[in-house]
Amino acid sequence: MTQLPLAAQAQQCSGLFRLGRDVEAALLMVQVCSDVQLEMERASVEIQSRWTALLTDMLGCQEAQDWLALADYLDHELSELLNAATAG
Repeated sequence: MTQLPLAAQAQQCSGLFRLGRDVEAALLMVQVCSDVQLEMERASVEIQSRWTALLTDMLGCQEAQDWLALADYLDHELSELLNAATAG
């Protein structure tokens, strides 16, 4: 089985949060964030800073159990950040 690209994994995780499968989604989110962190080590300082801010926001949503906001971050902001990291 081939592994999905990071953006697709983030969207899969987002879908799980939207379906109310927060435990399963949280487990997948740990893997996604770990993989993103490895990717960010090669990114510019600006992109790394944006990742830190995004991760902080995502963890805040998780702590507040705001699954829909967390899903939005995974769907939109993280995908945008990954595109920016690979573009430059």
